Amino acid sequence: MYLDSFHTCKQATNHKIIHVTPKQGSAFAKEVSDDFNPLHNPDSKRFCVPGDLLFALTLAYQGLSQKMSFHYTGMIGKNMAVTLPDTHDNQFTIVDENDKACLTAECQGEITHDLTFIEAFSSAYVAFSGHCFPHILVPLMKEHNVMINPDRPMVIYESMAFEFKHLNIKHPSLEFSGSQLEVKGKRGLVRIEFKVLENGAQVGSGFKTMVLSGLREYDQIRIDDIIQRYELSKKEYKS
Repeated sequence: MYLDSFHTCKQATNHKIIHVTPKQGSAFAKEVSDDFNPLHNPDSKRFCVPGDLLFALTLAYQGLSQKMSFHYTGMIGKNMAVTLPDTHDNQFTIVDENDKACLTAECQGEITHDLTFIEAFSSAYVAFSGHCFPHILVPLMKEHNVMINPDRPMVIYESMAFEFKHLNIKHPSLEFSGSQLEVKGKRGLVRIEFKVLENGAQVGSGFKTMVLSGLREYDQIRIDDIIQRYELSKKEYKS
């Protein structure tokens, strides 16, 4: 499993205990998602495990259903283990070691445990998801004349969902299909939509939502500075 190097898993009674170190979480964000959000830097005081890693692990261990939705209700900090229940219920919750909910998932329809397909889809999704900034978010913010706090940029994963027409899929790929930003005061809700394709034909669709906080008037110079710092951190890591 391509996720093996990004977590450890121990089987317990009726559940699995999953642990992701800051180094593992950061490596996943940078090497799989191409996501250089400073929240995923191992030395960050506000470090949190990437939501896309938790999503990918959930699919790998629980299976992939024809229709699924995921709601993130809490962040997983440094050295915090989470519990993934052994269940085939249509709804389940992942909790941390303090029994605080981190992620709630809902499932409908046919289910598959074909790890080849699951890994192909999850890796395609997290690569797509990791490119939201600056490619999608910056044009959206400019359109609505708002921007995140350049000194403390906060973009929080809220939810994602997908639905397949069928599960007889071998080589899924994702294609961006639209985005929206709803601004309410200093907070914004972003929705990014995608199509799932197999050999050019659409076999599914989905979306992810994120919360932007600390919004203020758009400033191209400050945005350019955020992008420059983001790209510099990527360049330094890869070199």
